[in-house]
Amino acid sequence: MNRTTLSLLAAATALAAVTGFAALTAPDGTDTASAQAPARLPVERSSLLCPAPSVSEIAETTYTSFTPAGGTGGGAATGTAELRESTVTLADPSGTDDKADDKSDDSADDKDSADTAEDKDSADDKAGKKDDPKKDAAQDKAFIALKEPGKPVAAEASGAEAPALVGVATGRFAPGWTTQQTTTVAVGGARGLLGTACAAPDTDFWFPGADTEKTRQDYVHLTNPDDTAAVADIELYGKDGALKAEVGEGVPVPPRSSVPVLLSTLTTDAAADVTVHVTTRTGRVGAVVRAADDTAGSDWLAASADPSGRVVLPGIPADATDVRVVAFAPGDDDADLKVQLAGADGTITPAGHETLHVKSRMTASLDLADVTKGEAGSLVLSPADGGRATPVVAALRVVRGKGDKQEIAFIPATGPIAARATAADNRAKGSTLSLTAPGAAAKVKVTASAGTEAGEPVVKTYTVKAGTTLAVTPPVPAGLKGSYALTVEPESGGPVYAARTLALPEDGVPMFTVQTLPDDRGTVSVPKAREDLSILGARD
Repeated sequence: MNRTTLSLLAAATALAAVTGFAALTAPDGTDTASAQAPARLPVERSSLLCPAPSVSEIAETTYTSFTPAGGTGGGAATGTAELRESTVTLADPSGTDDKADDKSDDSADDKDSADTAEDKDSADDKAGKKDDPKKDAAQDKAFIALKEPGKPVAAEASGAEAPALVGVATGRFAPGWTTQQTTTVAVGGARGLLGTACAAPDTDFWFPGADTEKTRQDYVHLTNPDDTAAVADIELYGKDGALKAEVGEGVPVPPRSSVPVLLSTLTTDAAADVTVHVTTRTGRVGAVVRAADDTAGSDWLAASADPSGRVVLPGIPADATDVRVVAFAPGDDDADLKVQLAGADGTITPAGHETLHVKSRMTASLDLADVTKGEAGSLVLSPADGGRATPVVAALRVVRGKGDKQEIAFIPATGPIAARATAADNRAKGSTLSLTAPGAAAKVKVTASAGTEAGEPVVKTYTVKAGTTLAVTPPVPAGLKGSYALTVEPESGGPVYAARTLALPEDGVPMFTVQTLPDDRGTVSVPKAREDLSILGARD
């Protein structure tokens, strides 16, 4: 017997001792099928990233963090869910260093006065200087932390210094952990209600609906949760294809930092209806676009769901005065899409807007005006005339109000809720929940959590008819004080898509924000395994 065979037998003996494996006979066919069926187990760790909320000194931001009750985090009885401050570093797309330019000035005083605080922080980071001890202390202390699943926690920040946040949840807090960031800016160019669900880190993002025109100030915020630097590429696509860009490749994102990049600095082309594609060469980031219109307010544009041949954009408010759909086909084929609106009574095709043709790697748009006609609805894009399903990404730009009393929000394409989804920040007044069943009818359970300060959970069940959108005022916790979370769980029927609208009017402006509710991915499929010593066969 050779040495290799002896080693393999020793390894097999050790494996049997550790795992308690004592029989080598194969189970019958029924047991084998059962053993191969994957189990759904709660995740044990979740990450979230929140962008710096505003550049306005009068901004007021509320963070609401929540984990649904009932998650076990892989059986763990303990765990934490905390968000901490991260450094905000201004990107320099031109590749030059403002600090280096200032060194050519003989006057140190002039140099200091020319640098903004952000420029100094950025230069210090590049030079490897030590961080501000106060900033270090802030990053070491949790900005917001959960105490128990089922009860949301809120924190507030004011002004332009409100931080970007990086957070991790473990154990029983990990399954379904979500955090909502809601900012109110009452006046100025960035006026509006800006809302976004803090995102999980990834390596690939699509944002149809951005803009590089002078009337818009759109920033893509890149946040790195890790202890090593990430490098991102930003590509822009307009109606004629890729926009001319000399910069946008290799944007460095320092460890545990957030980098806002002004899209108009990446290209000389001023274009409306731009699709932004963010990928990473190394590392991973959270990405979201903050869009500000000079006349129509501002809001966050979250990433579209992965490219698909059929996309759903739920939650168009009943009183929308203008709706514009923007779509992009990332593959080699053009897409011909049928445009439909799922409303309260069924699915219709808007007159004069029956189809949308999207050329390969080009951005297409369609102005649907006041398509909802006083009824809340959801847009469904599918292959026209039963044709080939070409994957696309899409988003809606939605306007409420008119003239100088307008406000904008964005609705990206989203996926169906497989098991559960949550909107963390809801108020006693102003929340609307939209549930869409584009195929078969569906039954949905909605749970209003305890409040951040007081309140008892309430559960209500809704039935959504096939091909319709049901817009409801969601249940409110009994004795509510503070804000609360809404958790949506399909119980039976066809796929369900959901969105939550939060409306907080200010001085006659119908300020609002819409967040889609994708599945929270609180569980993961884990295949069952069976020991098989046949892989330890001897080799000559």
